[in-house]
Formats: sequence, C-alpha cells, structure tokens
Amino acid sequence: MTAMITAIVPAAGIGSRMQADRPKQYLSLLGKSVLEHTVDKLLRHPNIDQVVIAVSAEDPYYAQLSLTQHPRVTSVVGGGERADSVLSALDYVHHHMHSEWVMVHDAARPCVQLSDITRLIETAISHEVGGILATPVRDTMKRSGPNNTIDHTVERLALWHALTPQMFRCDALFTILSDALQQGVTLTDEASAFEWRGAQPALVAGRSDNIKITQPEDLALAEFYLRRNKEST
Repeated sequence: MTAMITAIVPAAGIGSRMQADRPKQYLSLLGKSVLEHTVDKLLRHPNIDQVVIAVSAEDPYYAQLSLTQHPRVTSVVGGGERADSVLSALDYVHHHMHSEWVMVHDAARPCVQLSDITRLIETAISHEVGGILATPVRDTMKRSGPNNTIDHTVERLALWHALTPQMFRCDALFTILSDALQQGVTLTDEASAFEWRGAQPALVAGRSDNIKITQPEDLALAEFYLRRNKEST
C-alpha cells in the first residue's frame, strides 16, 4: 500500500445541537480541542501526507490552535454547507498538492482507529469508485408517522450507518460535487454525490466507537473511548 493521501476535514459548521458557547469541534476534550484530536489522529497514519481543514471565514477559534503552525496542516475558507467546504478544500488540493486520493473525515470524529483507516485505504484504492467506513444497523428501525407515532418497522437487513473517513479520487470527487451543487442536489456526505451519479462506493466495516460528537452526552463518551484506546496502545 503506497498511496499517499490528503485528508480533508470540513470544520465550518456551528454545531448548534451541542448547546455550547462554541462550535463542537472547538470544545475541550482531554486538554485539547476536538478538532486537534481528530487531526492528530489523521496525521499519525503513515499514508496520510497532508491535512486540509475548511473553516468558516468568521471563525475566531481556529487561529488559537497549534494546528496553524503544523507543517502538514493547511486551512482554507469553508462554505455554508458541508459540500461547499469539501469543494473548497478539493480545489486547494487540486491546485497545490496534486494528490490522486483524498479522504474526507468529520471534524467531530476524534475516536477513529488507525486500523479502520488502513482497511478503508486498502479497499478504496482497489475499487473503481472508492469507499466509506460504515457500521451495520443493529437496532430495530422505525419510520415515524404524524405526531411522532410509529408508521412501520423498517427492515434493517442491508442497512448501514455511514461513517467517515470517506475516500475517493480527488478529481472524480471534485467533478461530481461541483456538478451536484450546480444542479441543487442535496448531499449528506461525499458518497451520496457518487450515488447521485449512479456509482456504488464500497462499504468498509468500521468500529462502532467511531462516534460523531453531536449531542452534549457524546463528549463524555468520546473521552471514555480516547482514554481506553490510549491505555491499550
């Protein structure tokens, strides 16, 4: 496995569900910001060469982080939606780094394991489209009706929770994201852009502790996972 990859971290969101005084990526977690934990983890992987972080133009927090001085970390101005931020980072990668592959990872997923990243890379580079980390749905799924009543049970067979990182060829992702945004397509992640074009990215089974911090209680769970994983290494 010789592919060198640029990781893209969209970090321009405000994270309103956290009910905090700052975006979730800047909340303190074991003495560092969530974003610093996430980027540190990406930089520890031997196949990730550079990290490009997309931040809001009005972001007052990023400049305070030590990441701004890291020689392998670059920031770009993100957009109002995730896809806009990813596209801004892709444009920078295309013009300044010339990486064949990019790996997009949520800023608020600091607990991803290096072993999962390795499996994703191994699968994506041998796949015609690329791939994403995901976990099979284990709970019973319900679709709601009016007033939060149960309409019916959804068959969970073959259902997966999409995670990140998600890894694709840089030029292909840039082209498809650009086309989708120009046509007003709603995208929830990078894989959904390829799905819109009829392509089928690979699903790579990842660990369920690769949580995304979105609710206040997630911060304590992330701290538990990070402490446990540090003790086991």
